[in-house]
Amino acid sequence: MIEMRVAGIALDAITRSPIVLLKDASDRRALPIYIGQEQARAIAGAIESQKPPRPLTHDLIVNILETWNLTLDKVIIHSLQKDTFYAALVVKQGETTKEIDARPSDAIAIALRTNAPIWVMEEVIADASIPVDRDADEAEQQAFREFISNLRPEDLIKRFGNGES
Repeated sequence: MIEMRVAGIALDAITRSPIVLLKDASDRRALPIYIGQEQARAIAGAIESQKPPRPLTHDLIVNILETWNLTLDKVIIHSLQKDTFYAALVVKQGETTKEIDARPSDAIAIALRTNAPIWVMEEVIADASIPVDRDADEAEQQAFREFISNLRPEDLIKRFGNGES
């Protein structure tokens, strides 16, 4: 899993649909997730630390967690199926941990309100992320190609042995 953070909310240029954009710690990969208007408002409100006069749905959930001494340990975006992302809230109460199915947009809105980390499975990132820093990606790929081109079988045998016991 890779920890990601919310980089912001954007609008798709063609459909005008809101997108929450997650980025990895190195700002090399971005994961765009299409969300609804209400979830975009909830995420934007959390990013801007807005406090509504009365609790909205995500604030209510946080209040319930706090009242029952539950902690949102983390959010995991664990799969992508037919263009739909799936997430889970990992909630703890003492030594007990439970995973609760959630839409990624709701999970992110709650994570922002509780400062819980957002983790994404590597296969989801591989399937749906976009490169942000193409130059760094190309430099890393070039360095790997040079490493492989200079690698000799003897180097592997020295490092890992010949596999015979």
